[in-house]
Amino acid sequence: MIDFSHLFVSAAFAQDAAAPAEGTSSALMNYLPFIAIFGVFYFMVIQPQQKKLAAHDKMVKALQRGDRVLFAGGVHGKVSKLDGDNILFVEIADGVEVKIDRTGVTALEAKPKPAGEGESK
Repeated sequence: MIDFSHLFVSAAFAQDAAAPAEGTSSALMNYLPFIAIFGVFYFMVIQPQQKKLAAHDKMVKALQRGDRVLFAGGVHGKVSKLDGDNILFVEIADGVEVKIDRTGVTALEAKPKPAGEGESK
């Protein structure tokens, strides 16, 4: 009796032996979607977040006396005194000052305009 299964098995091994030559380019093609997703993720999420963080650090370092600020907790106040590199004294109400770290400042409100500027008669 003739066993035809050996004919098919040897053909399968022959196809498998040729696969590594094609496998190098197909392996790159398998990773290409991941590389593209990372590229899109970097330019749409990571880079804008880094720019935002750099702008916030610049704003916090440039705080001066008289600036109106917003805390992370939603409290508004006016910088009354700078103490060292990291400490601010902020007036949140008449006669009420709190001592905070510069990193607690979330945003800088619009600076007040000097009297007479921006007024038209």
